[in-house]
Amino acid sequence: MKKIVLKGALLITVALLMTSCYSLTFTVGQGARTGVEVVERNHYLIGGLAPIKLADPKAMAGGAKDYTVTVEHTILDGLLAALTGGIYTPTTVKVRK
Repeated sequence: MKKIVLKGALLITVALLMTSCYSLTFTVGQGARTGVEVVERNHYLIGGLAPIKLADPKAMAGGAKDYTVTVEHTILDGLLAALTGGIYTPTTVKVRK
């Protein structure tokens, strides 16, 4: 019985550690031109189900017509989510003008 519990705990640990960070990138207009980058965070509760504060990529671009937006779940975001047990789950938004 002890071996089964140990194997189950090991399996769960490996499954949690093997999850990867994700990244979503989209381009508006011709894409980034100047290389200026603005970074903000989206703040969610309960694994991303309830948004608290969302970054506005259009406002972050500051009126630029051409920019690239990347939404990522970075290692720091994953660490914060793990420390809070998934109650608080941020994502990082980067806008390159």
